[in-house]
Amino acid sequence: MITSQIIYKGNLRTKATHVKSGNEIISDAPVDNHGKGEAFSPTDLLATSLGSCMLTTIGIAAKTHGFNIDGTTASVIKIMASNPRRVSGVEVSLDFPEISYDDHTKMIIEKAALTCPVALSLHPDLEQRVTFVFFQLAGT
Repeated sequence: MITSQIIYKGNLRTKATHVKSGNEIISDAPVDNHGKGEAFSPTDLLATSLGSCMLTTIGIAAKTHGFNIDGTTASVIKIMASNPRRVSGVEVSLDFPEISYDDHTKMIIEKAALTCPVALSLHPDLEQRVTFVFFQLAGT
């Protein structure tokens, strides 16, 4: 079954359509590679997929183990290399809401993030740096 259909719109822009839902993503080449930078670049999408996958798998773990991660955010930094031009690293900061997670829950969260399908699919030479930021409730 086809996952997505992508059409080249010209001027280094594509439109990808998720076949099942009809949702669309526009991508542009980045400014430093002949583009306008008016949307996610394909390499931005790769890096963003890592953060999104981590949040999704943590969400699955939260549902399975009965804890809440609503409001958790992921900030993603893509690191490019040249010769050949490629993504050489992705930094993901996962910032959790003001909920007290015990050590066991934190371990479940970290394992879920680090073993998400995108993390396991990226080449081992692509450095993945992940930071987990757990806020503490006052008095805990």
